[in-house]
Amino acid sequence: MKRRVGVVAASAAALVLSGCTSDAETASTPQLEARGTVLTTVQPTRQDLTNQISLAGKVGINPVFGIVAPAEGELRFTERQPTTVAVSRDTWVATVWDGDTPRKVYVPEGATMAGRLMADRSPVSKGMPVVSARHAGYGITADIDSAQAYRISGAVKQIKAQIKNGPGPFDCEPVGTIAALPAGTFPEPEPAATTPPAVNPSAAPPVSSETREPAAPEGSEATGLRLVCTAPEKVRLINGSDVTLDVITGRAENVMVLPVEAVAGLQGRGKVDIVGEDRQRRTVDVVLGISDGKVVEIKKGLTGKETIAIPGPNLPAPEAGEVTG
Repeated sequence: MKRRVGVVAASAAALVLSGCTSDAETASTPQLEARGTVLTTVQPTRQDLTNQISLAGKVGINPVFGIVAPAEGELRFTERQPTTVAVSRDTWVATVWDGDTPRKVYVPEGATMAGRLMADRSPVSKGMPVVSARHAGYGITADIDSAQAYRISGAVKQIKAQIKNGPGPFDCEPVGTIAALPAGTFPEPEPAATTPPAVNPSAAPPVSSETREPAAPEGSEATGLRLVCTAPEKVRLINGSDVTLDVITGRAENVMVLPVEAVAGLQGRGKVDIVGEDRQRRTVDVVLGISDGKVVEIKKGLTGKETIAIPGPNLPAPEAGEVTG
């Protein structure tokens, strides 16, 4: 009896093992990813989208901001001498020559020119900071890290500010461009050409007096990537106060979107992996719009019916011995 029970148990065990082996042999091996990789897919959807970012800022005095080239061309500065007094109206300080077309660069009302960011007659591209200016009075500045940089690039649509334990929320008017600025400079003034007076042998020797050339004003300091805005006059500001800024840089209605994890790139041009019926990836180029940090707008490159792989495509790893950077 014991022998019979043992035979039955052994047969059952053999059946279980053979069943496991059979399942393992018939299971298909995924062809999209290496064994053990979990593949997730998603399809594009449509929704309203707002690019809204929260920044930590501070109240400061006389913040520096950048003024950009209005077009691509050659930069030429005017001979206007810098002043320490804020200008009472927009003041012309440079010109970008776009072929035969002059595009003027202005320091805005309520600011002073703080320095030249490029040499005279330098080639510039549209949107490149060429002049630094200094706002006269209180302003609010917020540093921007690299993770936020591309989400904030472009024109700022609206800024709301809330001072910690103080006034707000209120509209904060952006000034200048959002960019990291190099140290601004002013050229040394050229010495005035003078004609030496005629020497009269019988005249008494002139009284020695030391003359000095007027010193060039100090330029602006280098800055990191940051945003600068100004509060309404009725809002009382205290230097050094902490401020929370709610920044909106773009809005779009009923646009095609994908999760950011499915897209390589977050501005301009990007890439996604389309999964075909054969379960193979095919990388395609797409044109990207704004992002809210969770999804990104797809302007061109997809019809909306595709199946997209998550995660998105990665940049190819450099080959051995290849120099990067």
